[in-house]
Amino acid sequence: MNKKPTIPETVTVTIPFRVAKRGGRKEVQLPPGTHNRSPDYTLIKAVARAYRWRQILEDGDMGTIAELAEFEKISPSYLTRVMRLTLLAPDIIEAILDGNPPSVGMTELLDPMTHVWAEQRSALGYEGR
Repeated sequence: MNKKPTIPETVTVTIPFRVAKRGGRKEVQLPPGTHNRSPDYTLIKAVARAYRWRQILEDGDMGTIAELAEFEKISPSYLTRVMRLTLLAPDIIEAILDGNPPSVGMTELLDPMTHVWAEQRSALGYEGR
């Protein structure tokens, strides 16, 4: 007597995620601890801009942040906030560029943060990676 198991007509699949706005776009975010390997291109562009702007200032091509902001047609406060990304630990920058962005959004990354790299890793969930 070979009785086949009955297959339900409906299958329910639960996937934990949330929808958040990043860079003016809606994005699906997975819970902390899961590794989402899709790059955050908005964040990658911001990191590239930050390092470019820092290089321009260090080379003396522009004398002040205000002068650079005027040239870029952005506000000096925004330029300053984006340049904070250059203060992140090198391994955090590498993770961002490798498509493993932190679980926080860019808004939180642009806020003032500790300059101690170990504390940054802990705050952004990169500790022990």
